[in-house]
Parts: sequence; C-alpha cells; structure tokens
Amino acid sequence: MDLFDSKMAQNLASEAPLADRMRPQNLDQFQGQAELIGPKKLLRKLIEQDQIPSMIFWGPPGSGKTTLAKIIANMSNSEFISLSAVNAGLKDFRDIIKTAKDKLKYESKKTILFLDEIHRWSKAQQDALLPYVENGTITLIGATTENPSFEVNSALLSRCRVFIFEQLQKEDIVNILKNALTDKDRGLGSPTGKLKIKIDDETLDFLASVSNGDSRTALNTLDLAVKVSKKDKNGIIKLDKKLIKESLKKSSFLYDRAGDQHYNIISALHKSMRGSSADAALYWLGRMIEAGEDPLYVARRLVRFASEDIGLANSRALEQAVAGYQACHFIGIPECNVILAQVVVYLAKCTKSNELYEAYGKVQKDVRETMDEPVPIHLRNAPTKLMKELGYGKDYKYSPKFDYKEDQEYLPEKLRNRKYLK
Repeated sequence: MDLFDSKMAQNLASEAPLADRMRPQNLDQFQGQAELIGPKKLLRKLIEQDQIPSMIFWGPPGSGKTTLAKIIANMSNSEFISLSAVNAGLKDFRDIIKTAKDKLKYESKKTILFLDEIHRWSKAQQDALLPYVENGTITLIGATTENPSFEVNSALLSRCRVFIFEQLQKEDIVNILKNALTDKDRGLGSPTGKLKIKIDDETLDFLASVSNGDSRTALNTLDLAVKVSKKDKNGIIKLDKKLIKESLKKSSFLYDRAGDQHYNIISALHKSMRGSSADAALYWLGRMIEAGEDPLYVARRLVRFASEDIGLANSRALEQAVAGYQACHFIGIPECNVILAQVVVYLAKCTKSNELYEAYGKVQKDVRETMDEPVPIHLRNAPTKLMKELGYGKDYKYSPKFDYKEDQEYLPEKLRNRKYLK
C-alpha cells in the first residue's frame, strides 16, 4: 500500500457509519446475549476453543448476529469468508467451494462461510450448501431474522445448531451508546472528530428505548444527531430528546421493524385493504418497503388477510397471496416491490367476507370448552373385532349411498346442531 492508498483507507475508516466503526472486536466488548456467550456458555466455549460447528444465528435486526460472526472471524484460525444472500448467488458459492477445497488440500485449513440473510436464498440455492456442509468442506454460519424452521431447508437445518439471539435490552443499548460517545479510537471522541458532546442520562435512555433493541438504529441515530448539530460558543454539542426524535425520523422514516410504527403501519395497510382503498393500501405498503421492511413479512400478512377478510367471497385471493409470497422469495428486493403492489391492489379490490374468520373464532371458543367431548360412536373407525363389538362405526351412514343428503349428526352430543357458518 502506497501513501495515497493508506491515506484513502484512513479517510474511508473515519467516514464509515458509527455503527460500523463501533462494531465490537472481541467477546469482551460484545454487549447482550449473555445466555449465548456469557462465561462458561456453550457458544463462548466453542468460539474460544476454535471448535466452530455449522450453525444458524436467528434473531431480530441489530441484535449482534453479524457482529458475533466477525468476532469469530477474528478469533478463528480457519479461513473466513462472508457472503450476503441478497446479492450473492450460486456462482459466488462455487468459487468459494473451489477455494475451500484448495485450502483444505494444500494447507489443511478449514473454511467458515458466513451467509448473511440465508433466508433470502431459494430452496435450490440452499440445497447446494448441503453436501459441502455434510462432508466438512465448509463450516456454515447462517444469519436470519426469519424463523429457520420455515425458511431453512430441513435437511440443512438438521446439520446446524440453531442459536437464538434476543432483542437487546435497553441497558445494553445505553452501554453501547456511552461507549460510542467516549471511545477515543473509533467513537465520537476519536482524534478525527475531537467532539465534545453533552447528553444527559434521560435522553440516552430515551434513545435506547425508541431504538427497540436495535443497536444499529441507536448508533446511526446518534451519529446523525451529532452531524446535524452546531457547537455552542464553548465548542460543545448538546443533544436532547427533540433532536433525537428528529434524527430518528430522518434516518429511518420513523419506522422500525420492532416498534409501534411497525405495528401501526401494518395495521393501516390491513385496514385500507379491508376498506377496499387500493390507493391507501399502496401508500402504506410503500412506507414499509422503502423503510427497509422485510418483504416476506409483508407477504405473510397478505396471505393471512386473504383468508381473514376475503375468504370464500373470492377463493382466488389466497392463491394470489401465496403466489406473491413465493415470487418475493424467488427474486428478493428491490424487484419484488411491484409483486407486492399487485397483490395488495388485488386484495383491496376483492369482494370481502369475514365469515370464515368469525366462524373459526366461535370454533375456538367451543373447542376450549369441550376439549374432552367424545367423538360420536358412529363416526369412529373399527379396525379391530373388539371395537366392532363395542359399537364403533355402528349405524354410520355412508354419504354416497344417500346422495350426500343423509340425516346424520357429526358433532359431539353437547354441540348437536351447532352452526358456525351463516
């Protein structure tokens, strides 16, 4: 590296977002997840002893999944390669496998592949991982915000240990923020900035609370608040709640994937579709997608809406919603935005009926109150002689023989003639 390259690298490091600059370098700097990497915990032992198994990190954004993977990279003697499933495909993976095989063959060195947002890869792409995880060519660390039971192939999942990351506590976020304010090497107190920042504990607590357990949101909001502030006559930057609120609005559209706005906006989308307002539904969809919401989360809510609010009034609605989910899974963001728009408009314009939703609500109530009601004896199978002697299946009327017009009770005695559907 020549002098120019060195200077450019320093500039890039100083201009990097605060959240990236403050990423912990070792386990002692890591905040939160004590149940996973606290003293004597299994995952910590595995990392310290460099005995890394294939694993899946599952948890909300900003909870430390990628950070812990980078710490493993620093501590392990294995080759560490990082990929994002958003912009990497099978060609990238095949190149990695070739390199991993060479490392193993010529240097006896293992390769750890960190695949961020593994749920973004299709079934076929995940299938490609399986033989190399199985034969030890690579050790896989996958990170996901989605339930791996649904988003990771069962065969691959069975060969990985799942570690669940919890949302960071407010106290963890406060500690992260305080460190960012005082750190003289990477934080806001570093020589490149030479900033004097004044922020009281109440404002710090407020920022930690509105960040909803996402350390990245907290740090980026703090960084923006400092950048837009002017120093007073004493050269001090003073941060208060009003400025934090404004910075949060600018940095994340006042939308986060775990807080009130998340639920408020998905509620607005749901109610706009229910009220057949396609334009409003499109707007609320845009608010979520442009703010970085996971499109698969939205797609799942649309699948639910198709049955809850349309149901039997248009049985094709469920097909549209499921097809939309699958299409989003195939192509990911940003291309899937128009697919979601199509489904949202279709559902908004459909004739509505909540008959199924209300009917199943009544069923739930009855089931809770009649869990021990016996199945009518004429509806029971009689695979053994004893069961036949006991009357199982006796007097059952086989529907086709009666042209499906038989007079026969199918509910327990206590619920005889109960009607759930209009």
